[in-house]
Amino acid sequence: MRGGKPAVSRDLRVRWPVIGAEEREAALQVLDSGVLCGSRAPQVRALEDEFARFVGAKFCLATNSGTAALHMAVTAAGIEPGDEVITSAFTYPSTALAILQHNAVPTFADIDPVTFNIEPGGIEERITSRTRAIMPVHIHGLPCDMDAINAIARQRDLVVIEDAAQAHGATYRSRMAGALGDMAGFSLNATKNLPCGEGGLFVTSNERLLGRAASLRILGQSRDEVPLDPDHPLDSQGDSEFSGMGFMYLTQEIPAALARIQLRRLAQSNANAAANALLLTSRLSALPGVLPPHCPADRTHVYHKYRVRLDPRAMGLSVDPRLARDRVMAALRAEGVEVSLWLDRPVPEMKIFQARTGYGGGCPWTCHGSDVRYGVGEFPRTTALLADSFVVGSQSYPLFPQPRALMEQYADGFEKVIPRMTELLGSGAS
Repeated sequence: MRGGKPAVSRDLRVRWPVIGAEEREAALQVLDSGVLCGSRAPQVRALEDEFARFVGAKFCLATNSGTAALHMAVTAAGIEPGDEVITSAFTYPSTALAILQHNAVPTFADIDPVTFNIEPGGIEERITSRTRAIMPVHIHGLPCDMDAINAIARQRDLVVIEDAAQAHGATYRSRMAGALGDMAGFSLNATKNLPCGEGGLFVTSNERLLGRAASLRILGQSRDEVPLDPDHPLDSQGDSEFSGMGFMYLTQEIPAALARIQLRRLAQSNANAAANALLLTSRLSALPGVLPPHCPADRTHVYHKYRVRLDPRAMGLSVDPRLARDRVMAALRAEGVEVSLWLDRPVPEMKIFQARTGYGGGCPWTCHGSDVRYGVGEFPRTTALLADSFVVGSQSYPLFPQPRALMEQYADGFEKVIPRMTELLGSGAS
């Protein structure tokens, strides 16, 4: 910012996703096969089998997005219009949109300020006579406290749907994310540590829930177990039975093939992200007022996002946390450190969710008598987190593929910037 030499060499960065010869060959093989789509297509079925084994679930259905997988789970849970599903105030909007899509009502709970995950005590406070399910979000790749959440669900006879969109390969007490509740939805979006472009995965070990989800995935059609005929890959061997409402949530063969290759590399990507996070944490935690993300001892974190909090008071400053955050981000960017914001407010404060529950008029969905209401500031821990934190890395340059040397330089950038906070803040500091 003052014309000196940046701390970071930009030529070290690796852009995500990393696509190599194996992915190109897999895509060509799909094109050569002439089979591009279908619930019985070979790449789709192979991906479903491989991912179910990876997670430790009995069943998997490949979808065209993580949101579709979550919507399938909401449907499979038997959620009806006006029913309530409790989820986190700190998540991507698609979590709650999957609930709205089924004309149900998302109700939100605040987070644990250390893990950023939904706080079990907050879940209990939100349970009403309309509550039918809990949708915990393994935000940034760290599993929620699932034993506590499952205990609440058992006591109240609620279904647990994991939003594991950011948590492929993360573990909680030696169990994989995605096999910790009744069902789970994963995303295969290009930003994730398991990317295919666009796609998703629904997993469960309950055959009844599987059948319901499979029906929604293909226009309300009963699940088709007839093997693919290579000579007639677009034809079914029997009449289809359409027993209910559904959507077209199928994925395609090329994305499935790409995801299979990436799945083979997932353990390596996760290990590299964890090593990079460990390096950053070891150095950033020594800086006053810098709070790296915390991973409890009973879990593993895949660091889809590495979120850092700033505490101006610990730096000896009395200043608006947003001002401190913005000045630090500007200085770090000048040093070449990749930093970004992700969300600017709790999800329930976004216009669509306020309208859905009666705010602002013009509600595009009927509200079925819901009296859920949220005001600005009702989720103070989420609001505080979004005010005083930012992400190291970005969706184009996340921690998964980066070399150790780049992380060392990122830490160098922090060590240049943080001691100069008073200078950065200028007249804003006191």
